[in-house]
Amino acid sequence: MAKRGGFPGGMPGNMNNLMKQAQRMQRQMEEKQKELEEKQYSASAGGGAVTVTVSGKKEVLSVKLSEEVVDPDDIEMLEDLIVAATNEAFRQAEEDSSQMMSQLTGGLGGLGGGFPF
Repeated sequence: MAKRGGFPGGMPGNMNNLMKQAQRMQRQMEEKQKELEEKQYSASAGGGAVTVTVSGKKEVLSVKLSEEVVDPDDIEMLEDLIVAATNEAFRQAEEDSSQMMSQLTGGLGGLGGGFPF
């Protein structure tokens, strides 16, 4: 007569290993997240006329403007350059984060390659 309940073939041991791997991955992800938050990303626009530096926490840390880009008659161009440099710096931060997480998860994506949770 077959046993009811439990897991056939030693499944509890495999489940424990899976849980340990998940906990290890969670610790690694937390470490990588801290590492990313401490990084800084800079991007320029207008041939270096505007440079914006952002943190991995997605905060603007600095905006540097060259004197020749500050034209009181063309504020709109300066605004556009700041937006462009800021967006590029954030894109770099996001790309770095995605690459780091992909390395950590082995390219599984999401929460584990098709598991429904």
